[in-house]
Amino acid sequence: MAQLPVEILLVEDNSDDIELALHALRRGGLANRVEIVRDGEQALDFLFCRGLYRHRSLAQPPRVVLLDLKLPKADGLQVLKELKSNPVTRPIPVVILTASREEQDLVRSYQLGVNSYIQKPVDFEQFRRTVKELGMFWLVINQPPPQAAFQVG
Repeated sequence: MAQLPVEILLVEDNSDDIELALHALRRGGLANRVEIVRDGEQALDFLFCRGLYRHRSLAQPPRVVLLDLKLPKADGLQVLKELKSNPVTRPIPVVILTASREEQDLVRSYQLGVNSYIQKPVDFEQFRRTVKELGMFWLVINQPPPQAAFQVG
């Protein structure tokens, strides 16, 4: 039986934020196909189908990447830069979901091609609502890039 493609790649190293995000997505009926990675290196391996994720296919990218900035091994900006500099992975929508309030992170993220930048709300209920709305927008409302967008040439 073929495995269904991942719809959301959640790149987050904070266990509490992971649990909150999954709770919000479950309540919205959107948590069925979420892959969680806890550092930037794992994120790149997943996105480029290498290492533990070599069985994946670039032909089935996630519908959206929810990316924290402050990550071990490779930070979120490094992940974003590699993702958006490769013509095969460039069409994958990336939403920065971070606690960073640094203007330079915001500016650099947009320079690198982020699709959206959201500061994590401190309030539990607001964080839950934000993640649920993100999931609804990117998986239900937004029209994803066609498969042809992921082919080079």
